[in-house]
Amino acid sequence: MVAPAKSKSGAKYLEETAELAKTSPKEAIARYEEILRQPVSGSSVQEAEALQTRETALVKLGELYRDTKSANELAALIRGAPTYLANTSKAKTAKIIRSLLDVFADIPDSLSLQVAVCKESIKWATDEKRIFLRQSLETRLAALYHENKMHAEALNLTGALLKELKRLDDKNVLMEVQLLESKAHHALNALPKSRAALTSARTSANSIYCPPHMQAALDLQSGILHAEEKDFKTAYSYFYETLESFSTQEDKRAIQALKYMLLCKIMLNLSSDVNAIVNSKLALRYAGPEVEAMRAIASAHQNRSLLEFEQCWTKYRKEIDDDPIIHHHLTELYDTLFEQNLLRIIEPFSRVEIAHVAKLIKLPTSTVETKLSQMILDKVFYGILDQGAGCLEVFDETEADKTYEATLDTIKNMGNVVESLYEKAAQLT
Repeated sequence: MVAPAKSKSGAKYLEETAELAKTSPKEAIARYEEILRQPVSGSSVQEAEALQTRETALVKLGELYRDTKSANELAALIRGAPTYLANTSKAKTAKIIRSLLDVFADIPDSLSLQVAVCKESIKWATDEKRIFLRQSLETRLAALYHENKMHAEALNLTGALLKELKRLDDKNVLMEVQLLESKAHHALNALPKSRAALTSARTSANSIYCPPHMQAALDLQSGILHAEEKDFKTAYSYFYETLESFSTQEDKRAIQALKYMLLCKIMLNLSSDVNAIVNSKLALRYAGPEVEAMRAIASAHQNRSLLEFEQCWTKYRKEIDDDPIIHHHLTELYDTLFEQNLLRIIEPFSRVEIAHVAKLIKLPTSTVETKLSQMILDKVFYGILDQGAGCLEVFDETEADKTYEATLDTIKNMGNVVESLYEKAAQLT
């Protein structure tokens, strides 16, 4: 069957190669490639065994390319998969190609290559008239577009898919596509459309058996949307359910749910609860820089220290900036904390040097001046910036003069009376 393994069964040879991969990945890759190059022939029993060996080798080689971060080699393997699987059943071929694309997702900085390979696979599935595989691959491509921040393209693809899936009544894929649509709308700040798509996904999920990983993904998106509405208490409960589910499944997204749980506690001004959650049995297994970043932010928020908040942000910039949900809410929190601190400092003054305010708040003068200017424009307080003297003048809040408003109402009412009298005069004539 395979040149180096004529004296051994295919299964035994694959076991030895898998063991070899632990110590010498290059040799194992060469062995798997050799298996794929061998022609499938012989009696029906030998042919079936050879096919099974080839299919296993294909998947194992993909995993080995992932472990060695060989993105280009894995891309070439996926492109050649239809040739290697020419004698394999359609269902198994679809499963193997999907599993290879899932493996591809674990290689960092390969999104653009994944998109290109996925498009080629879709073209092959379309040419071969493999409808269900094409739909599955298009769903995968929509997810890649979303990860690559190509949200408009993702929506275009999900829109076409939804029409087709509703006709076929394929609830499993429909639910997944509706969830993707919700995520894309949320990324574009179209919250009503995002909520509507999520409601549709939940409706689809209720009509079939929903796998635990999909239920957890729906809960995660629900929590994100509740957080956008400032309902952090409800969001926390969704994130907790998500964490428990992903943790049971050993899903790497569990740490994302844990971070969002900690974020909710911070936004609810319950930063003191963060340490208890981080030290709980469920959360300890996910200890790392991402969790430490949230713990540091919680400490800074509890101390109401802007300087500490900025230091945390600088130290954990990658962990905070890489997650758009965390970044968005912490930016809002920072602005709120900044405003509260400034209002507390300037409250006793009618005129104060900006440099003195900056010294008290322990931030650069330029940053403080920009924020004070913004607060004045937003009418958070009344005042002016005297840039020549480098001072802030604060005015007492004046009551709005209602004379103009009352005058306009009177003129409007007089106009209505005149029009009414004109209409009655017209009727008499």
